[in-house]
Amino acid sequence: MSRTQKQPSYLGKVAQKKTIGDRVVRFRSALSNTILDVLKGRGWQEVQGEMEWDFYWCDVGWMREVFDHYYMEEHCRINHFRNHYELTRKNLMVKNLKKFRKQVEREQGKLEASKCDFFPTTFELPSEYHMFVEEFKRNLGSLWIMKPIAKAQGKGIFLFRKLKDITDWKKESYKSQEERRNDDKEPVETYIVQKYIENPYLIGGKKFDLRVYVLVTSYIPLKAWLYREGFARFSNTRYSLDSIDDTYIHLTNVAVQKTAPDYDPEKGCKWSLNQLRQYLIARHGIEAVGKQFHSLTLTFTEHTNLS
Repeated sequence: MSRTQKQPSYLGKVAQKKTIGDRVVRFRSALSNTILDVLKGRGWQEVQGEMEWDFYWCDVGWMREVFDHYYMEEHCRINHFRNHYELTRKNLMVKNLKKFRKQVEREQGKLEASKCDFFPTTFELPSEYHMFVEEFKRNLGSLWIMKPIAKAQGKGIFLFRKLKDITDWKKESYKSQEERRNDDKEPVETYIVQKYIENPYLIGGKKFDLRVYVLVTSYIPLKAWLYREGFARFSNTRYSLDSIDDTYIHLTNVAVQKTAPDYDPEKGCKWSLNQLRQYLIARHGIEAVGKQFHSLTLTFTEHTNLS
């Protein structure tokens, strides 16, 4: 960045140079986006190729192919933990949540385990199709949501009430291993299916969710830092169960909402966490809201503790 160029607002004030001993922090980045701008904005020195580094913002490909064969000095840091996909893949995250809940129940009892009930009833399809059908029959008339395990931005998500809407996963569940090997067709994509929360808390008649940032610097011992700010993402259309196919009602992904015909880019569909907190305090009082945000903090800690 030249001296005459205006620094992007998200970089804030130019930071003092950070050093390790008497030298500047050396970094590599696999990305050429905001991440790179922020690292440079800290006064750190970018290195290329085989040059030594202190911090590396790597991609998942590097973790998969290189990490296990790479020697790192004790002071070096990267932005991923090994086996990070155990929390980032939806099916594996659910597997670990269930495993953690069972462990807590076994070691501390059912009362303590009940604090882990912050996620809905969930199954992986097609592998758990038959288990899901049993649960489906116990809750006839309920609404369910399907999500591909490895996609983002709301891609592939849909809602349903009838088993006939997921026949592809039923057919796949009945195939033997040999049939799957000999089948020329692409296997059905792995999804998770969850019981849909039909009565969510609404603001202005619209659904919202929270995007909160937690920096984990160590798992043994557990060290996690909760960023004070974050934001709430809102749907563009008022909530209703009359149309379960309308993603502008049921999803909060910005990538989905900004394609709505009546989307206003000036207003957007986000609130800062502080805006949300102030709104909730005005509605419910500071004590009640404080308890809820404390409960959220504990949930983040439990989630982090999974690994």
